[in-house]
Amino acid sequence: MTTPLPSPGASFPGPTVHIVGAGLAGLAAAVRLTQAGRRVRLYEAAAQAGGRCRSYDEPNLGIRIDNGSHLMVSGNHAAMTYLRATHGPGREPALEKVEYRFWDGATGRRWQVRPNDGKLPWWALVPSRRVPGTKASDYLAGWKLMRANPLAPIGEVLACSGPAWDTFFRPVLLAALNTEPEQSAAGLAGAIIRETLAQGGAAYQPLLASGGLSPVFVDPALEWLVAQGAEIVWRRRLRALTRVDQLVTALDFGTETIELKPEDRVVLAVPAWVAADLLPGLTTPTEHRSILNVHFRLDRPAGMPRMTGMINTVGEWAFAYDDHVSVTVSGADRLMESDREETSRTIWAEIAALANLDPAAPLPPWQVVKEKRATFAALPEQAKRRPNATAAGKNLALAGDWTATGLPSTIEGAIRSGFTAADAILTAR
Repeated sequence: MTTPLPSPGASFPGPTVHIVGAGLAGLAAAVRLTQAGRRVRLYEAAAQAGGRCRSYDEPNLGIRIDNGSHLMVSGNHAAMTYLRATHGPGREPALEKVEYRFWDGATGRRWQVRPNDGKLPWWALVPSRRVPGTKASDYLAGWKLMRANPLAPIGEVLACSGPAWDTFFRPVLLAALNTEPEQSAAGLAGAIIRETLAQGGAAYQPLLASGGLSPVFVDPALEWLVAQGAEIVWRRRLRALTRVDQLVTALDFGTETIELKPEDRVVLAVPAWVAADLLPGLTTPTEHRSILNVHFRLDRPAGMPRMTGMINTVGEWAFAYDDHVSVTVSGADRLMESDREETSRTIWAEIAALANLDPAAPLPPWQVVKEKRATFAALPEQAKRRPNATAAGKNLALAGDWTATGLPSTIEGAIRSGFTAADAILTAR
């Protein structure tokens, strides 16, 4: 539903929470506040919701793809709460079997990591369940990260070498942190491990959005919000905030201004650099890392797993869908200026080897999606710059995966930030 903005200077009857930004953080805040009986008005600068977690029709491929590949697991409690609220209890998307497959592009070797459900990780004692060539003691690296100084670089906590690091910890942490793990803050890695790996296999059953990110994370939330009476306004970019004594008094959308009542509240759920422009003096992360995704249009190759970790390759994680294959490269700054077709051909050769396809087969239709500022850099000095939800004013809460969630930039972090911002609004005097 698209709701036009009222005339400049107009106000709404009754208290309203104005949420700026309809990414996952803004949607999560809207859901939590609507559940609590608050009137919600959600503004989005684009013509669609979801931010960096959405689906769209790709004209060059003739199919619907996601702007990036995202993985959620059962231990992501905020995300699971969000899905139960927006899909309805028992109707949230199904989780996959806990079985993480890997393939080494240099040797052709394949293996899978199969954790057991309980917290006692006896799977590490079984050679067939862990990475080949590793010992059970190698997995104590996760325990070290959980106990480390949160702002210490991982390279000062772990040796960052050996089979377990090269073929398990490094690819998993690179995907989660989107920053070279050796340089990243140990606390962010430790938080991921504490909430998932340390909780047993039952906490990291993967959810792969086979129908697309929007049908799972975005569309049901929008439908639920509209059904509950929330208002959604598209193509409205916030230009400025008027503040008096740390209180937001007006929202300036360029040609239209919304005057706030004393009891109104604001949730600012925009990227870090946008928040910094709107709120001079706000400390935010200033360094970011990119992600590159390559999408190939083809039917899912026979026998190709839904998700595969790729070792000693340019591509890092391959996701096989019914009508296309997507490959993600995290921390991809080095590829941002690379030739798109050359990158596609390189990664397609890797996919052909992974899926046992004819190496001489022509390059299928492809599309490269580059996100230059996909996440904040998970470095210790950048982690210290993450503000709390209530850092910007008395009637204003911040939301976004770049705020102080304790997690790196993930789906769980974005949704958790939205819930935190909503709770700050609900508990504020």
